[in-house]
Order: sequence, then C-alpha cells, then structure tokens
Amino acid sequence: MKAIICEEFGSPKNLKFGELPDPVPNKDEILIKVEACGINFPDILIIQNKYQFKPEFPFSPGGEIIGKVIRLGENVDNFQLGDSVLALCGWGGLAEQVAVEKTRVFKLNEGLPLSLASATLYNYGTSFHALKDRAKLKEGETLLVLGAAGGVGLAAVELGKIMGAKVIAAASSEEKLNLCKDRGADEIINYEQEDLKLKIKQLTNNGGVDVVFDPVGGKYTDHALRGIAWKGRYLIVGFSNGEIPKIPMNLPLLKGCEIVGVFWGRFSKLEKDLNLKNLNQLIEWILEGKIQGPKIKEYKMEQAPQAIAALSDRKKNNKGVVIMK
Repeated sequence: MKAIICEEFGSPKNLKFGELPDPVPNKDEILIKVEACGINFPDILIIQNKYQFKPEFPFSPGGEIIGKVIRLGENVDNFQLGDSVLALCGWGGLAEQVAVEKTRVFKLNEGLPLSLASATLYNYGTSFHALKDRAKLKEGETLLVLGAAGGVGLAAVELGKIMGAKVIAAASSEEKLNLCKDRGADEIINYEQEDLKLKIKQLTNNGGVDVVFDPVGGKYTDHALRGIAWKGRYLIVGFSNGEIPKIPMNLPLLKGCEIVGVFWGRFSKLEKDLNLKNLNQLIEWILEGKIQGPKIKEYKMEQAPQAIAALSDRKKNNKGVVIMK
C-alpha cells in the first residue's frame, strides 16, 4: 500500500512517500480504508521522538482518520463492512489502510462532511472532554483559553460559548485573536504585548477566571494560574511551547484551586462509552451548525510532509487534512 514513511526521527522533511506492507488486523482489530487523515500536534512530536508512544521503524504518522471498514477481526461484532468510522490510531493513518484496535474506532453519521469530520473530532473531542468532564464548566462561568487560535484552543473557544461561558481568548497576534473573535470570544488578550496576569484582573474586575484551558505551558502558566479565581480549575492540556512549567505549589493552596490533567487519548480508551456520548454530541452540534470548525487546508497524500511542517509554523492557523485518492 502507499504510505508516508518515517524511517528515522527528525523533521517532516525526512518523511518519504513510498510503499509499506498491507496491514493484517488481529482478532480485536478493524481494517480501515483511509479516506482522510487530520494532521495534529502529536504527529510532529511522534516523528521527532518526543511523544509518549514510540512506534518501531518504519511507520506512518497520522493518528486521526476517517474511513470505511473493509475487514473485521474475529472478535469484532459491533461493526459491519462499509461502516463510516472515525479511528484514533495513534499512528499509521497516513497510509491507504490501517488496522485499529476496536475500542479506538467510532461509527460516524453518514451526513458528516469528510473534511470537517477529519479536521474536527480529534481537537474538539479533547477540548470537550476537558471542559465538560474535567473542569465541569458551568453556564455563566469565565473561561480563559491560552493558545486560543491553535487546534484545541479554538475548539475550546467555540465549545465554551456553546456551553454558556464567558470566554477570554489569549493568543500571540492580532490575526489569531481576530479568528478567536470570529468564533465567539467575548474578550481577547495578546499575551505577547500585554501583561497576562494584569489583563485577566482587568477583564474580571479582580475576580479571576473560573477555568483556565492551557495547551501551551511555558512562561504563561504561572501568570494564568495567578489570575485564577477561588476554587478555579486549571486544565493542563499540553505543552506546545516546548517547556513543561514548574508550578509554585503555594498558588493552588492560596487559590483553593484544582490543577487537572487532561489526557483525551487515554480517556477515550478507558471510558469508551462516555467518549462516544461526547463524540455524538459534537456531531450533533456540527450538523446543527453550532460548531464552525477550523479553517481547513486539504493536501494530497504525497503532500503530507508539507501538512505536518505547516502545523509547526504557528503563524498559520489552517487545519491540515490529507485526502486519500
């Protein structure tokens, strides 16, 4: 089968377009013909040997795919050939076929547009789990989103508004902040030009924010944590800044707040029924037009290295989707 191949750790430039053996599903796996693969931040990490999972060479990156079921393992009885599915494969998605463990595959509504489905559900699934299950965000609360123009950040902005929160979007440029306002952000902070902690106080009348959604890490974490309200919830979603922050532990004590980890990948495996309920809610909102989703740029399969490289360029806000034809 045709595939994008990683034979050594490094930059997207090292990826090759070539042939790999067709996968053979084991008794608990589903073989899927890949129709589209969304490009996400873990795809950069996994080819650089910076991700928590380390596949053996050679492998294909790509952890979020949309496709059709073409073969079932003997222990799989809740899918049929031809089903349209979303699969969270971790890697292997930038190929014509991928075998995925059955608990990582979810049926899709046939009315869901291909590009939108493959560009939306991974990031929005992460953000919805964070806000709904981990923060228990309530209507009327104030939500601060760091890295608000990124994949999960923009999802958190949209979902926060749907869930009835006041949303403060923080990002590093006016272009990014304009995108956040287009998605419903009530207030904005340019944390490259403004004092984040001071601006939070100004926008909340010194009350602080109820929930912080942080996929960035680095220097912004301390400032955002100092701007959290009494009994606030601080969501640790990731470290796209590249720096894992050291948190002064007297701050959670003084704020009476919670620091909450968000690992959607493990949640979606260990709590499959709840994750499926969340995905169905997201699909319903997409079909109702409540979720706009990201700006999408489509790539051909052989252009997948360019799609991954584009994701590492933080000036670009388009979501890359590789369409298999």
